[in-house]
Amino acid sequence: MNEIFQYIYNALRRRYEAGEARALAFALLEDGFGVERTAVYADKVSNFGAAEHMRLDDILSRMKNGEPLQYAIGKARFRGEFYKVNPAVLIPRPETEELVEMCTAWGKGFFEEKGRGEALRILDAGTGSGCIAISVAKELDNAAYVEAWDISEAALDVANENADLHGAQVVFKKRDILNFMPETAFDLIVSNPPYITDDERKDMEAHVLDYEPHTALFVSDHDPLLFYRALAKLAKECLAPNGMIAVETNRMFAVDVRLLFEENGLEKTKTLTDCFGNKRFVVGTCSK
Repeated sequence: MNEIFQYIYNALRRRYEAGEARALAFALLEDGFGVERTAVYADKVSNFGAAEHMRLDDILSRMKNGEPLQYAIGKARFRGEFYKVNPAVLIPRPETEELVEMCTAWGKGFFEEKGRGEALRILDAGTGSGCIAISVAKELDNAAYVEAWDISEAALDVANENADLHGAQVVFKKRDILNFMPETAFDLIVSNPPYITDDERKDMEAHVLDYEPHTALFVSDHDPLLFYRALAKLAKECLAPNGMIAVETNRMFAVDVRLLFEENGLEKTKTLTDCFGNKRFVVGTCSK
């Protein structure tokens, strides 16, 4: 096996099991330095210069202390593209890619029905790194008006950088979905709000608890639907006729979220499963 790969693997084995250390070593080389796995197997990895070795050792030092790879290298993959990430924002998850697919399919259907001349207004409530809003804007060829909210200034800074990086036209605003004043109507509202209960912390990996922003992850055991009540209210007051809301949620509460949406006048509500077979998404429409 390639010498540099072995160096990385040996360093990571001080903290990780063999299989995880191996996977992380490949990911570090590919995502951090652009070295593909085939080059590692063929022992065709170019020698690292002094600057690259210094950066590599810094990344390894941070990872050995438990920092996630994505934060250590400063970026994460989402739908095949890299997004800047740091501890101010969550590391994008594969499940959220499915939420984007749902929204872009709906948006393309909107344009097919009404034509590109019709304004399509989309809101991402709780944008974090901006990966949802930016992906939707790009895949709709920046033909829709996309607005994205977050309560964190640091998160909005990251999101703005990502929008510039990807050439996406997104309007970012500092807004609290728990305390908002309706300003306009949206045809599509999408959100991946905090939904992990405090009780679930004990089952989570240390690198998540120690590094990812808790305000974007956790809700109280006593009020796990806090953000979904706010989103239901948002949909009730701001969703345009025939508009849709799509949210990611805790698999334990997906049915409760659907019922909550129905109680707030949303129609055609349903729960959808993610790629792992969990009830992960809830959608609803407005006919008012």
